[in-house]
Amino acid sequence: MKKDRVLIANRGEIALRIMEACEELGLEYVAVYTRADEESLHVRRAARKYRIADYRDPNELLAVADEAGCTAIHPGYGFLAEDFRFARRVAKRSRPLTFIGPRWEVIRDLGSKLNVKRLAREIGIPVIPGTTEPLYNEIEAEARAEELFEWLSESGERDPRLLIKASAGGGGMGIEEVREIGEVRPVFRRVRAYAKRIFGDEGVLIEARLSRFQHLEVQLLGTSHGELVHFGTRNCTIQSPGRQKRVEIAPGFDPSYVSYSFPAEEVLTEIINHSLKLAEVVAYDSVGTWEWLVTPEGKAYLMEVNTRIQVENEISARISRVKGREVNLIREQIRTALGDRLGYSQRDITFSGTAIELRLVAEDTRRNFKPLSGTITRFTWPDYPWLTLRTHVPSDRPYTIPTEYDPNLALAIVWGRDTAEAVERARRVLEEAVIEGHTSRGDPLTTNVEYLKKKLEDIFRFPS
Repeated sequence: MKKDRVLIANRGEIALRIMEACEELGLEYVAVYTRADEESLHVRRAARKYRIADYRDPNELLAVADEAGCTAIHPGYGFLAEDFRFARRVAKRSRPLTFIGPRWEVIRDLGSKLNVKRLAREIGIPVIPGTTEPLYNEIEAEARAEELFEWLSESGERDPRLLIKASAGGGGMGIEEVREIGEVRPVFRRVRAYAKRIFGDEGVLIEARLSRFQHLEVQLLGTSHGELVHFGTRNCTIQSPGRQKRVEIAPGFDPSYVSYSFPAEEVLTEIINHSLKLAEVVAYDSVGTWEWLVTPEGKAYLMEVNTRIQVENEISARISRVKGREVNLIREQIRTALGDRLGYSQRDITFSGTAIELRLVAEDTRRNFKPLSGTITRFTWPDYPWLTLRTHVPSDRPYTIPTEYDPNLALAIVWGRDTAEAVERARRVLEEAVIEGHTSRGDPLTTNVEYLKKKLEDIFRFPS
């Protein structure tokens, strides 16, 4: 591999994981940070770093890349990771850099939920009933909403609802729910304004909300050489009311742990094959996640595609082996972006056990998951060979939680030989981890640990 230098255009634990992957590959890297992140471990670890004003500012990032002599940019997740304009600029500027992610055209085409629906329908992949063109007019939106409410009622939904979404959104952002036709117009106007402000695209879609489902994901990896493999499935049904994931499990179903009314393994195979089919059509060339909703009857619907590394990528890696060896998906993403071939095929990938990721967050789950700020004064966790804990929070000194970003504190990744063992181990980690601190007013800092303990009981289960 040629000697490359990677600008890590992100923060916190994903920046640390990118650093780790670069070190494994023998690559130099450069970090960036804002004033709010001066205490973060990703800043302490990086030998070379630059302070910037905003992780979302392409001009600042590219100026640092030029100053530091970088040849590639890894956007991590969030911020500019799925901004096709940024990816295009990185690749087409006078001093082009390697964007460690899909081609900008792929990010553009799959970043639109509406375009994904159109592509999927053209090749026979089931999608959630809803609009297939962006809506800009509230009168048209109300007419389409009436049709979808009628479909839900005919399908037997006891409490029919619709989701009004920013078509260019992702990660649970830009989504609101409506229960009756009278709510459609004001919510539509609000989502359209939000979409224009945050995503630069005021297109809105409306789709039926399925009340009982499991939210599954398929982890894919493609290369510019036309290679394409999958690393199994995940289940991320346990989420906050704001649709932010809190517990993720790999694989997506486990019929030995929970009984289903449908052939679960066949459904997993179906969504994997459908995901690969769409990836082949667009010549997908990086890591990516195909997101699905599965009903209690076993009907699967493609929801969207995330054209980036995801927070929960490591649980897919933990249950996967390539030619019998552990895999690091961020490492694979980087080396293939820089031109390497995979060096293996699907038949070389095997799966073993169950992995669970717990997202430890400073939030008050009793007050609608209100994000909290303050100071962490003590953070310790147990040391087990089956546990990996990812955090940007230092354990040797107090850490002030920035108010500018989500108050995510750590990811605990647990592996077990089966789901029962993984759940027991996850519960043990939550019992033994210590997170202490106080708010700016001196009150004890609240986290979601107790909520996570309770939610472990719901793994793989459809809501009643």
